[in-house]
Amino acid sequence: MAEVKLFGRWNSPFSQRVEMALKLKGVEYEFIDEDLRNKSPLLLKYNPIHKKVPVLLHNGKPIAESSVIIEYIDETWEGPSILPKDPYERAMARFWVKFIDEKCLTAMSEACSKTGEEKEKAIEEAAQLLKFLEEEIKGKKFFGGENIGLVDISSNFIGYWFGILQELMGLELLTKEKYPNLCEWIDGFINHSFVKDYLPPKDKITEVYKAWLNRRSNFA
Repeated sequence: MAEVKLFGRWNSPFSQRVEMALKLKGVEYEFIDEDLRNKSPLLLKYNPIHKKVPVLLHNGKPIAESSVIIEYIDETWEGPSILPKDPYERAMARFWVKFIDEKCLTAMSEACSKTGEEKEKAIEEAAQLLKFLEEEIKGKKFFGGENIGLVDISSNFIGYWFGILQELMGLELLTKEKYPNLCEWIDGFINHSFVKDYLPPKDKITEVYKAWLNRRSNFA
């Protein structure tokens, strides 16, 4: 049997992306939970450039970056397709993942971490970016159509983590009134039988975010 290890963090949406892909394919693996404040020598060895999780180790060969890992998983193991088969649809899926990672997540994170005018600017930018996803998901069950695919997996922060953080901070950025299609997708995504069994417990994620908010307030 192929040796598969995943260096990740239990509360990382990026690690969770890879776990979802592995589980979707039915791949057995060992999860190595990293302390990101005290990174292991193995993590630094296998990802010397970014020094981040996740890192997939397959038969001793490391692959880094969640979107790259997911494509590798899809091409390596049999099972339900994660990326579309059609070349154009594959290209578009990659486009939306890049849009989510480089645009949406940055603006949404800054909406939570910045203060004053910078915060308001980030909220406005995030709101505009989310409108593109609102339009893209319109009339669809999932971004991948009838089944969960690459874009759905890559939107997991928007679908789960951000809702918890938004509630804690009292933000009203991603709401049903403003984004009915996107919120309908969120409800379907987090309650999907495949997804809900593997999401980190809400109470534990809440405690992580509370600790983060407390550290921020102490340095304010």
